[in-house]
Amino acid sequence: MEVLIDMNETYLVSNLCVKASCSNGIAKIPTAADEKRFICDICEVEFSEKSHLTKHLRCHTKEKLHSCNISSKEFSQKNMVPHFRTHTKEKPYSCDVCHKEFSQKGSLNIHYRAHTNENPYSCDVCHKEFSQKGNLNIHYQTHTNEKPCSCDVCHKEFSRKSHLNEHYRTHTNEKPYSCDVCSKVFSHRGSLNQHYRIHTKERPYSPDLGS
Repeated sequence: MEVLIDMNETYLVSNLCVKASCSNGIAKIPTAADEKRFICDICEVEFSEKSHLTKHLRCHTKEKLHSCNISSKEFSQKNMVPHFRTHTKEKPYSCDVCHKEFSQKGSLNIHYRAHTNENPYSCDVCHKEFSQKGNLNIHYQTHTNEKPCSCDVCHKEFSRKSHLNEHYRTHTNEKPYSCDVCSKVFSHRGSLNQHYRIHTKERPYSPDLGS
């Protein structure tokens, strides 16, 4: 909001003393509405509206006021349309190169990098590049040897949650992957892929007979 006056003077606006700047005889007074005045006291990010700050604070407090009436999963944001698509299987966004479909536009944008070979995230230690920030964060653990995921049964530690989930199956004997040829079941997808070679006769590591 701007306040226009006819003279170059100091004015009291809404109990705030501000200095008017004069241009072509017309002075413009910056008011509180022109400035970002709501600041997060945790990370110091500024917002122009209090409602935006309130919404932002939930990323620090982990407060989740909204829940899905199907799965009861909780969210900090009111917009749960992307989540609902996991139930409806709706995928309104499709790649115009390979026609693969996605439920979220952000996932489509990330997928495009598979075609463009764009890797916007790079490691500042070894300069290896990645298409997704999450993959970069996981990669950093190879430098720090950080293993934030631990098994609550045997306390073995892992750098990735997916590796921990696979490890849990050694305790539960869960085998979610099955061969669609002979129905044999496996705890790891990699083991299933290796098993498939029995049926396809594929020999990826055959010896070099000419050596």
